[in-house]
Amino acid sequence: MGFLHFTTPSVTAETALSGRDTPVLPNPRPHTVLGTRIDAQPAEGHEETYLALGCYWGAEKIFWELGAETTAVGFMGGYTKNPTYMEVCTGLTGHTETVRVVFDPATVSYAEILQAFFESHDPTTLNRQGNDRGTQYRSAIFATTAEQFETAKRVRDLYQDVLDTAGKGTIVTEIHEPGSVFYFAEDDHQQYLDKNPSGYNCHSRTGLPCPIAR
Repeated sequence: MGFLHFTTPSVTAETALSGRDTPVLPNPRPHTVLGTRIDAQPAEGHEETYLALGCYWGAEKIFWELGAETTAVGFMGGYTKNPTYMEVCTGLTGHTETVRVVFDPATVSYAEILQAFFESHDPTTLNRQGNDRGTQYRSAIFATTAEQFETAKRVRDLYQDVLDTAGKGTIVTEIHEPGSVFYFAEDDHQQYLDKNPSGYNCHSRTGLPCPIAR
């Protein structure tokens, strides 16, 4: 994480690492905090979403503490199939470190999840969170429904108004329509801060509250 700094090259589908057909985490263990399956499909009426906000070790903890039914870490937004963590760190996959969040909207709403997302990192820094630099640390939202996609854009715009008033920068968060593929990271990265309570946890913040879209 913070100790891995690479010069990030420009990567395309043609120049990206090819990856592999076999998942790097073929048999995920249950969530070490919640006890749920980290690859479980959402129950009826429940949802999943995918969020990239820098180092996924600390990011995942934010969402299991927020009330998610299950969480997991992995990679999205690039070209390499079933990448390893070390491959992603080279910048040659195009992926960003991402948290999978499965949630019950009756317990925690998608807007509340997005509020935590924007308040828990600095969405104005391109390919960087604190000392972590590279495209694998870029800010991104991967919606799984059209409603999530529209809500994400509304919350982004509301938060940009807050940042503008405070004289802060422009949000560079990518917002993706449904269809992106999530690849699970290796087991030792799942629930990392539960397994390593004193582990690395880097998250820059703007320090400004994010409104919730209604």
